[in-house]
Amino acid sequence: MKSGQQLLTAGVTALAPAVWGSTYLVTTEWLPPDRPLLATTVRALPGGLFLLALARTLPTGAWLWRTLVLGTLNIGAFNFLLFVAAYRLPGGIAAVIMSAQPMFVLILAALFIGDRIRFPHVVACLLGVVGVVLLVFRGTVELDYVGVVAALGGAMCMATGITLTKRWGRPDGVGLLPFTGWQLTVGGVVLLPFTLAIEGLPSSITGTNLLGFAYLVSLGAVISYMIWFRGIERSPALAVSFLALGSPIVATILGYVFLHETLSILQLIGAVSILTAMLLAQPRPVKPQKPGTHEPLHRDETSGARAKTAH
Repeated sequence: MKSGQQLLTAGVTALAPAVWGSTYLVTTEWLPPDRPLLATTVRALPGGLFLLALARTLPTGAWLWRTLVLGTLNIGAFNFLLFVAAYRLPGGIAAVIMSAQPMFVLILAALFIGDRIRFPHVVACLLGVVGVVLLVFRGTVELDYVGVVAALGGAMCMATGITLTKRWGRPDGVGLLPFTGWQLTVGGVVLLPFTLAIEGLPSSITGTNLLGFAYLVSLGAVISYMIWFRGIERSPALAVSFLALGSPIVATILGYVFLHETLSILQLIGAVSILTAMLLAQPRPVKPQKPGTHEPLHRDETSGARAKTAH
C-alpha cells in the first residue's frame, strides 16, 4: 500500500473514534440522565437488527461462534466494562487505564498475527499513555480496584477484538454491512439483560431523547463500526488500535466548545502527544525495489493478507 493510501485509510478509520468521542456529549445532553448502559444497548441492538434486515445474511459454520466472540469483545463486554469503570473510578482514570489498549494489541498481534514489535511502536505506546494522562486526568487518585480491573478488562476486550477481527477477516462473500450487523446484534443482546437489571427503562421519552438515540444508532453504531471494521481489514492491528485514542481528543474539544469545559496547555500537549503516537504507529511505506532484486514485503504490510486466509 502506498504512503498516500495508508494515510487516507488511517484518516477514514479515525472518523469512527471521532464519532465515538461525540457520544459523551450526546449522552449527557440529549438522552435520559444516568443511563449509559441504556444508551449503549440502544446504540448496538437496533442498529444490528436493522443491518440484518437489510442484508438477510446470517453467520454459519465456524462463524456462529466467531461472531459471538467478536460481538462480545468488540461491543458487548467492552462497553459493559467501560460502564463499570467509569462509574467506579474518578475523572479520567478509566480513560488513562484504557489507554494501555495499544500495548495489549502490540503483544497480541505479535503472538497471533506475526506482526513485529518495533522500537517506534514501543515509543508510540508510551506517548499515547502520557498523552491521555495529560488530556483527561484530573485531581488526586483514589483507586477502586473493581473499577481498575474493569478498565483493564475493557482494554483487553478491545485489544483482543481488534486482533481477532484482523486474524479472522470476514467470511468469503460476506460484505461489511452484514458483518457489522452480526456483531452489533450480538453486542446488544449481551448488554440487554444488564441494562434491564441495572438501569431499567425510562418512564418517558422526549423528542430530544429520540434524536439522541437516532444519532447513536446511525452514526454512533451502523456507520462508525462499518468504518472501523473496514480499517482493521486494511491496516495493521496496532495502527488501528492507536486511532481509538482519538476519541478522548474529540470528547475534550466538544466539551470545551459546547459545555464550556476548560482546555489547558497541558491538555493541548497531551493531544499533540496522542496524535504523534498515532503517526508513529502507522505502517511505513515499502521502499521501491531495485531492478533485479527481490525483498519480502514489510511484515506489517503482509499480515493483513495472511490474516485473510487464516479462516
